[in-house]
Amino acid sequence: MNKKQARLRRARKTRLKIAELKVPRLTVFRSNLHIYAQVIDPCQGRVVASASTLEPEVRKNLERGYTVEAAAVVGKRIAEKARSAGIERVAFDRSGFKYHGRVKALAEAAREGGLKF
Repeated sequence: MNKKQARLRRARKTRLKIAELKVPRLTVFRSNLHIYAQVIDPCQGRVVASASTLEPEVRKNLERGYTVEAAAVVGKRIAEKARSAGIERVAFDRSGFKYHGRVKALAEAAREGGLKF
């Protein structure tokens, strides 16, 4: 089993538990250069809000998209988009990534932005 398969196995286990809760989930994906966040509604099965370091509004304020500061900006942005869509409570889906560094910064910024999880 390689690193990607192990991460996807961890992600599958958490997604099964989140599916039982029937609440929207805040999904995070991080690549080497960028970080992406989406709020997915389980009832409708579609993306309600999304934010990433690829958005022009985020890119013009950042030098690089792979820093902890960039992840914090994306976290605040996803929180305000989700709240404007009427979602305040979410389940955090870290997609099998460890909860530190950029993933942790995004989660803490989303909490500061008003999301509860």
